[in-house]
Amino acid sequence: MTEESEVQVLIVDDDPVTAHAHADYVRRVPGFAVAGVTLTAADALTRLDAAAASGSPVDIVLLDMNLTDAHGLDVAHRLRRKGHDADIIAVTAVRDLQVVRSAISSGVAQYLIKPFTFAAFREKLENQRDFRLNLTHTGTLATQHEVDNALSALRSVSQNSLPKGLLEETLAAVCDEVRGAGAALSAAEVGERLALSRVTARRYLEYLAETKQAVKQPRHGTPGRPTYEYRWV
Repeated sequence: MTEESEVQVLIVDDDPVTAHAHADYVRRVPGFAVAGVTLTAADALTRLDAAAASGSPVDIVLLDMNLTDAHGLDVAHRLRRKGHDADIIAVTAVRDLQVVRSAISSGVAQYLIKPFTFAAFREKLENQRDFRLNLTHTGTLATQHEVDNALSALRSVSQNSLPKGLLEETLAAVCDEVRGAGAALSAAEVGERLALSRVTARRYLEYLAETKQAVKQPRHGTPGRPTYEYRWV
């Protein structure tokens, strides 16, 4: 991996909708490319082997902890035993502290808990890229300064805070609803689906429109005051 090359990311998640949503997120981050989308541990390891054999190894694996054919921790162990040096970011709903500790012990570099915002997802990817690049030009030996710089990249804190009154988990739920709807939704429709008031739903939808994660447009054919609908980009 060099500063000019795209970071190759393999998504491993047994939910096809979630897996492809994560792939869409990866494509939205400049400098990153989707190396593949896999739904099982076996397929993930096969893809990693094939990528390495082709001379274009995977740089980052986005790994769910609960797969149909193996636990994510087992995948991490097998990945290392095979000699793959791809960095692993756990992307999972598993919050059990023992699993988190075991993941870190197994070589998982970062742990992202579902649900999350695109900003949080992007930060994890960019932090991991910075970590890799900081250790790219060190040769066979690293200085203390180079090691400290690399580790500090993983500890960076995002400056992208939400507007006052918006909650990360609610925003993630609204994102999932709009993204998976397949059609534009109004604030009333999103509110009804998520048990939110129309006003609350509209605040989150407006934020998505302002951050260009959704497109806002008037809904034609509605009488009286115009109704706006929001479609995932």
